[in-house]
Amino acid sequence: MQVRVGAAGGRAIVVAALVAVLGGCAESSDGDGRKQASASPSAGGAKAGGTAAASGGTIGAAGSACELPVNFDIAEHWKAKPIDAAKELAEASEGEDGDLGGDLAEALLRQGPVTTACEIDAKPAGNIGFLRVWTGKAGKADARGVLRAFVAAEDGAGKAAYRSFTTGGGVPAVEVEYLHTSKLLDETKKESAFAVSTPDGPVVLHLGGLDSEEHEEMRPAYELAKRTLKLA
Repeated sequence: MQVRVGAAGGRAIVVAALVAVLGGCAESSDGDGRKQASASPSAGGAKAGGTAAASGGTIGAAGSACELPVNFDIAEHWKAKPIDAAKELAEASEGEDGDLGGDLAEALLRQGPVTTACEIDAKPAGNIGFLRVWTGKAGKADARGVLRAFVAAEDGAGKAAYRSFTTGGGVPAVEVEYLHTSKLLDETKKESAFAVSTPDGPVVLHLGGLDSEEHEEMRPAYELAKRTLKLA
């Protein structure tokens, strides 16, 4: 989700929206319509089938690629990039397409009660997809409620299954596994996310992917984040 607007105005956001739909930003809901085109190697140094991903460093702390309310390890070769959602939304609304650009940026950068804060790209590791970090405002919302609102805000999401667990860093968390169906592509794929509460607000980590095969190949990187996540 490269949401760069500014001088390019709303046209860049339209391109970003198409990339999001075609490249795995949107999620899915129902059935077995899995795309089988991917033949890429599994990400993060993990073998296909799900052995542990090698760590490529930690993000979250001041001075890291993304400063967050939590710290966790990212998989080897994955590339983290901070997203300034407030800036992107302001630039989109002021671009030449005005409200249209703002609406598209809103759809890409906000989902339920959270906004995108960090995007961790799997392409350098050989997969098509992202592990994205979403953050919300401090308040009384619990992790389960935030995660349910996150899934509910995604058009095409369904068959969600929730469970509670504790991260390797000792933080109580709630995870969801669900399916997302793209109306445009008429395909369904797996999605995973988990949420934690922090003094600075809720944090959601979401793993998408081009299709269910890519999702499974990238899952070791997602599991690495779960094993290592702790409060900042």
